[in-house]
Amino acid sequence: MTLAPDPPAPETAAEVRLGGLARSLGFLLRIAQVRNFERFHARFEGMDLRPGEFSVLWVIRLNPGIRQGLLAQTLSIKPAQMTKVIRRLEDQGKLVRTIPEGDRRSVRLDLTGAGRAFVEARRDDFLGADDYHGDDLTPEESRELARLLLKYSGTHFRATE
Repeated sequence: MTLAPDPPAPETAAEVRLGGLARSLGFLLRIAQVRNFERFHARFEGMDLRPGEFSVLWVIRLNPGIRQGLLAQTLSIKPAQMTKVIRRLEDQGKLVRTIPEGDRRSVRLDLTGAGRAFVEARRDDFLGADDYHGDDLTPEESRELARLLLKYSGTHFRATE
């Protein structure tokens, strides 16, 4: 029996064979996340903003006084990482933490005036027609992808503002 010769080694990314990996949801989600982060950093270079921080600010804007633990749970951020994010945003003067008298174990979060101004000034960059996600998808495709990602992730968010 004669074995077929090995194909030549790829020289470009387009020549790399992925086989079934090219249809793996986990792999494709990871590649999409990397691409999204690259676009994020290109768009917001010099702004001292990290991926996820706007989401934290936005949800606090919509839910003044939200408990830090509930925010972490809602955004699927580990508590230790959420503490770092909150401390960083607090150091930037964008939010304040308060500990309620009746429950010394919880921390409530509110935006400062500077935090509200930042969110309003950057809203369209993240959520509007001028968002940083690129032009690869039509608006209809973007809505369909968001719908499928919600279904896939098993999350049920309230979209009301």
